[in-house]
Amino acid sequence: MHEILSPVILEGLAIPFLGTTLGAACVFFMKHELSMHVQKMLMGFAAGVMVAASVWSLLIPAMEESAHLGDFAFVPAVAGFWVGTLFLLLLDHIIPHLHLNSDEAEGPRSHLSKTIMMALAVTLHNIPEGMAVGVVLAGWAAGGGDISVGAALALSIGIAIQNFPEGAIVSMPLRAAGETRAKAFRLGVLSGIVEPIGGFLTILTASFVIPVLPYLLSFAAGAMLYVVVEELIPEMSAGEHTDIGVLAFAFGFTLMMALDVALG
Repeated sequence: MHEILSPVILEGLAIPFLGTTLGAACVFFMKHELSMHVQKMLMGFAAGVMVAASVWSLLIPAMEESAHLGDFAFVPAVAGFWVGTLFLLLLDHIIPHLHLNSDEAEGPRSHLSKTIMMALAVTLHNIPEGMAVGVVLAGWAAGGGDISVGAALALSIGIAIQNFPEGAIVSMPLRAAGETRAKAFRLGVLSGIVEPIGGFLTILTASFVIPVLPYLLSFAAGAMLYVVVEELIPEMSAGEHTDIGVLAFAFGFTLMMALDVALG
């Protein structure tokens, strides 16, 4: 059992949040709103990273942790995946939010401003990312046999890389909508604060994690892939046809795959 506040865990929680913060800070250095092609590229890249992380960092370890079940090692992964997908579907219906380049809010009726609902949309899909990092770090902290410190940090670095464009995707449109640079930056940063908070709360339960680790790993995977299919891919493909999103997806996917294999 590793210390809850060990440097590895603190770094693992801080690295993804740093990615969001640096991305949100783009609002201070870029004068113009992100072009549609750049937005598609960033969405595709984030989607690629999340798909690869779901497979190599979450689903494969989930089945490896269930190897003692023999031919039924897939059962915890399937069950956790479905619960994670349905959990995000529930949040999607009960939290008011507004997707990028959309004028129609989703979720219940709300008097929240457009800018707040745009930030909530990104916050929604930061939840499974924070859970993913927290579950992997908790598994390592509790002595999960197949989770190495390299694998845990690889996931944190991968999520941080795709959080950078997400931070920019929140702050830049908010600035273009009339918010001050400082407020746009704050909202961009706050959209990512759920990641370290959710991750830390998961780590606090590390001693209870090991028996259900395969379910939690696949739960995070299901939640992440819900975000990819429900939000990132449609936004990557909307409007004028271009291949930039697909190429960015492939780059993000292979980068995260390489990170996990090299460091894990």
